[in-house]
Amino acid sequence: MSRRFLFLLGSARTEGNTELLAREAAAQLPADVEQRWIRLADHPLPDFADLRHDVDHTAPSPDSTAGLLLDATLAATDIVIASPLYWYSVSGLTKRYLDHWSGWLRTPGLDFRATLAGRTLWGIAALAHREPSVAAPYVGTLNNSAAYMGMRFGGVLLGNGSGPGDVLQDTDALTRAKTFFAQDAPLALFPYETAREG
Repeated sequence: MSRRFLFLLGSARTEGNTELLAREAAAQLPADVEQRWIRLADHPLPDFADLRHDVDHTAPSPDSTAGLLLDATLAATDIVIASPLYWYSVSGLTKRYLDHWSGWLRTPGLDFRATLAGRTLWGIAALAHREPSVAAPYVGTLNNSAAYMGMRFGGVLLGNGSGPGDVLQDTDALTRAKTFFAQDAPLALFPYETAREG
């Protein structure tokens, strides 16, 4: 299967530092790799209602925002969460998208988990803090989501930036961006696991 990257922009700001860093990394992908970019703020999802014990789930209408994001997610071999670090985790827009995975997991006929298993989840984030360890909850959210889904996890490309364009001065982040998507992404594991059975 040829690689198809889905870039989900989770910032409330257009052309923010996270998006700039994501575009730097994406520019290194081979020309034949398909890229699709979706700004979550332009396609707002409704609040997720947890109905798993109440009603049967139905697939969202293809014409709806949820349908658009579901179809894009299922079509991607590589899903890139490009969300700034907001309060030490992903943005609210991003979290709402991930919350909808719970409903898609329970929708008959989608095989959402089986479809995503073996595919790769990546993260890209700009943060204002100089110490990257403060992003550990962000990394944990994406790693554990990938582990639950049986996906691979390529890690998180972090860059420093608060004001507009600041990340373009982070030469270390720009250097890492050049090879970020070229690395081998291992099967995601929960922190308590040393290996995945089966």
